[in-house]
Amino acid sequence: MTTEISEVFDSKAFLKQLTTRPGVYQMYDQDEKLLYIGKAKSLKNRVSSYFRTTGLHIKTAALVAKIADIQVTVTNSETEALLLEQNLIKQYRPPYNILLRDDKSYPFIFISDKDDYPAVRFSRGAKRKKGRYFGPFPSGGAVRDSLNLLQKIFRIRQCDESFFKNRSRPCLQYQIKRCTAPCVENISVENYQDDIRHAAMFLEGKNSAVMDEVAGRMEQASTELNFEQAAEYRDQLISLQKVQEQQCVTGLQGDADVVACAIKPGGVCIYMLFVRGGRVIGSKSYHPKVSVEQSESEILSSFIPQWYLTGVRDIPAYVISSQEISDRECIEAALETERNKKVTLTHQVRGERAGWQKLAYTNAEQQLNSFLANKKNTYNRYLELQELLGLEELPKRLECFDISHSSGEATVASCVVFDINGPLKSDYRHFNIENITPGDDYAAMHQALHRRYTRLKKGEGKLPDVLVIDGGKGQVTQAMEVLDELSINEVLVIGIAKGPTRKAGFEVLVSGDTNEETVLESDSSALHLMQHIRDEAHRFAITGHRARRGKARKKSVLEDIPGVGPKRRREILRHFGGIQEVERASIEEIAKVSTISQTIAEEIYSALHPDV
Repeated sequence: MTTEISEVFDSKAFLKQLTTRPGVYQMYDQDEKLLYIGKAKSLKNRVSSYFRTTGLHIKTAALVAKIADIQVTVTNSETEALLLEQNLIKQYRPPYNILLRDDKSYPFIFISDKDDYPAVRFSRGAKRKKGRYFGPFPSGGAVRDSLNLLQKIFRIRQCDESFFKNRSRPCLQYQIKRCTAPCVENISVENYQDDIRHAAMFLEGKNSAVMDEVAGRMEQASTELNFEQAAEYRDQLISLQKVQEQQCVTGLQGDADVVACAIKPGGVCIYMLFVRGGRVIGSKSYHPKVSVEQSESEILSSFIPQWYLTGVRDIPAYVISSQEISDRECIEAALETERNKKVTLTHQVRGERAGWQKLAYTNAEQQLNSFLANKKNTYNRYLELQELLGLEELPKRLECFDISHSSGEATVASCVVFDINGPLKSDYRHFNIENITPGDDYAAMHQALHRRYTRLKKGEGKLPDVLVIDGGKGQVTQAMEVLDELSINEVLVIGIAKGPTRKAGFEVLVSGDTNEETVLESDSSALHLMQHIRDEAHRFAITGHRARRGKARKKSVLEDIPGVGPKRRREILRHFGGIQEVERASIEEIAKVSTISQTIAEEIYSALHPDV
């Protein structure tokens, strides 16, 4: 059937900027009533599937027709998304979730404590049996995956009691090395109990000793040239990394609100995570109008008292901010007076609370990107740019160039393209710059522009209405020379250079035709558009430069990271079993390596994920 997509929700603009990271999405109607809560391994892929023109189920099509807004909460892993989804569904019970889902309790893993050879089993419901329960897990599938992995690594039985007590010879599980055959006493009680102890430690998260043992065996097998066995240990090590995911959504007991603020040219987002009983139970985002001169700290200092000191909102024992607040003591005292109990307002947190803090700030950035990509906001920016440049028609295509290199090494130019809907990433291009004096940005800009517009002149692409150059009069002069050489007269050239203070909001625009400089008001929508395309060109240039530099050096990507020497590289690879698993790991997982601090873990993660 053909789906009628809601006219009140601009799905194309929303999906264009949506992240591919895991998370939870909440759909609202025009009356701001919650319709549906869902989780996704990739938010972009999952939410995009609702806006296909054909092939949707009748219930799904009815849901899509009512959507007026979608809010997303980014998480560190799919497991966190599952747990948060369950918390939100239980709290809000949206109508479409009730129709499509049951409301089962969380599943657990159970190990009996009364048997010599206990089994490891799936459990759901009341905890009536004597033994140890591990969990809760987000879904039955997660429990079964974990049981399968425990069986593979520790070879612990999972059969029922009647099957176990009536065996006279080992079953197939023993043949495929998934069980040590305790049913025929093929393993001693002491050794089996040792395997049970290791499995319990692993499920409790006390897995460092287990992983060190596996890593040690892998190294020993490699030293003995038993590479096949070493590969098996490597695979076990990788599996151990995956099963015990970091769960920032479930952490310490207690209540806390986490308030984060993100600022970009054209907008501000304040994002709140509400944590109760150690679990994130919900979130809320706001987009107040502020001047660009205000810092995140100043905005939070104004927002927090307005939010809590109205007498209608619950004040938790902890309020965690993303930035330091200058008048923290005064606000803290006011909150304590209102609550009649101690309140801690802080930005200096560690452990699970640091995970909540980072999660809130990540979501603040994501929500702000969504807000800025709104089609109406983008259109207004183009209208103001048209007025600023005195154009007869609305500019429909903008291109921006930037240069990136390390002391002249591996110079790369970027070209990013914006249309009326925002970034047009399919038209982005990198240019590897050759045969110039290292560090000569003018020559690099000239070469990139000449190559780009020679192709466009031949009809291999569309000419832009406005060419934006990241730089001042020198770079703009290079652009004008290239266009003159190629007899291209229909492209308007504008440079955007940092002002005397070198702060955002005080940039200088340079006209290619007259070399005149213009300083716009910091709240100008035209300036915000220029800042946006300039920042995107800068990001894309750095990405291309790092890729080229890494390829040219033919070294491990870890070797380029400050503070990561041979010993730390060895420990990282020993811990994860390979560079691919390091690239998949979160900051918290990298920090578990014995020689890696939280700060270095953040450096490693940033180096391996330059786009994040």
